[in-house]
Amino acid sequence: MAMAASSTLSLAYPCAPSSSSSSLFFIDQLQRARFSLKQISFVEDGSLSWMRFTRTRCIAEPLEKPAVRTKVQRNANMTKLQAGYLFPEIARRRAAHKKKYPDANIISLGIGDTTEPIPEVITSAMEKFAQALSTKEGYSGYGLEQGEKALKDAIAEKFYGEMGIKSSEIFVSDGAKCDIARLQVLFGPDVTMAVQDPSYPAYVDTSVIMGQTGAFKRDVQQFTKLEYMKCTPENDFFPDLSSVCRTDTIFFCSPNNPTGSAATRNQLEHLVSFAKKNGSIIVFDSAYAIYMSDNNPKSIYEIPGAREVAIETGSFSKYAGFTGVRLGWTVVPDELLYSDGFPVINDFKRVMCTCFNGASNIAQAGGLACLSPEGLKAMKAVVDFYKMNSHILLDTFNSLGFKTYGGTNAPYVWIQFPGRNSWDVFSEILEKAHVVTTPGSGFGPAGDSFIRASAFGHRENILEAARRLKSLFSS
Repeated sequence: MAMAASSTLSLAYPCAPSSSSSSLFFIDQLQRARFSLKQISFVEDGSLSWMRFTRTRCIAEPLEKPAVRTKVQRNANMTKLQAGYLFPEIARRRAAHKKKYPDANIISLGIGDTTEPIPEVITSAMEKFAQALSTKEGYSGYGLEQGEKALKDAIAEKFYGEMGIKSSEIFVSDGAKCDIARLQVLFGPDVTMAVQDPSYPAYVDTSVIMGQTGAFKRDVQQFTKLEYMKCTPENDFFPDLSSVCRTDTIFFCSPNNPTGSAATRNQLEHLVSFAKKNGSIIVFDSAYAIYMSDNNPKSIYEIPGAREVAIETGSFSKYAGFTGVRLGWTVVPDELLYSDGFPVINDFKRVMCTCFNGASNIAQAGGLACLSPEGLKAMKAVVDFYKMNSHILLDTFNSLGFKTYGGTNAPYVWIQFPGRNSWDVFSEILEKAHVVTTPGSGFGPAGDSFIRASAFGHRENILEAARRLKSLFSS
């Protein structure tokens, strides 16, 4: 049924006396417009006469048009996902805070997005390549799905040195996060998976979307059919593998996001041995390897036997500020085999050829420049800048008496607030200091009572955030 609303029109019109022919004509026109005589009156004002007429009418407001539905059922796995993805949810809360405090200068220590300019030696190479695309000689269309050979050769040489990785085992992509999703497509819905807790949310969410998990249990904040490898200060952020059930895949990140911890050589030897014993495949995320300060392995392939049980993903995002440019890689060794003896690399080639047309040729030109002597030097300078930011944040929280972790081998500081809900801590810091952090529970149930502070930021913002945090927590 339509909703009715009233509209009242009230006007005064100067006219001749009511008996004049012009007024009678005007009254006739008003009646034709469905005004009744009761709605028309004359008012004398000195030498002038006024005709006042009023009409109230009903307006039918149209009903809201019903949504058109298809007959396609929603992917049941999507319904399992909890709330929004972590970082868009943080962005939503930040936007609401900005609306509440429009004049506030909000500083972000939240999402790990780089802030410093890409070094000129790298951007000039991309510019030169892009300009060449406007010429017949320099134009190129589709590239190889696995990436340009020159870039793959450079990655093999600069990052894997004597580890025996061949360029044919390297797949250049648009970033490690995208490759994580492609690897889940490769493995399919029937595999079982283990993941560090806490860990980068994309591992769990892609597993859920693929249908590898069961229902979400709110009492423990975990999905069934997913093995959570608890990583806390009590076990030095490395899981007790003796208590971990056998799974098909093991997702492992070192240096770790979000805790900032890095696995030692001895720990990774145990991990490789564990995978071999159980016939599992390790997916090793090395996105922050360039930040390693201690003498810990930067690649899983530094460990003997890893070629037979491990895949490794890497990225230029946090190395050269390529979070927007998008460029990464995945290594799949020839020796890695399925239970039937079929090479995993062959299936990954098929996935890449089917789901991907290759990384941007302009981005690949930038990646090649990153690995030149000048590019490597420039990347190190940018990384050193963020590492100094980490030290500033680490010193700040330590001076306030908090227990802190990370900040040495990764651009993240992991801060503990015993007994407190991490979203509550996030809200308090945002409300009182106008500083965005990341709640630890967003990375897994073992992350509750922690927050993550990112070192990606301009130096003046890092220093100002440190000042505000000291003001908030020293009182």
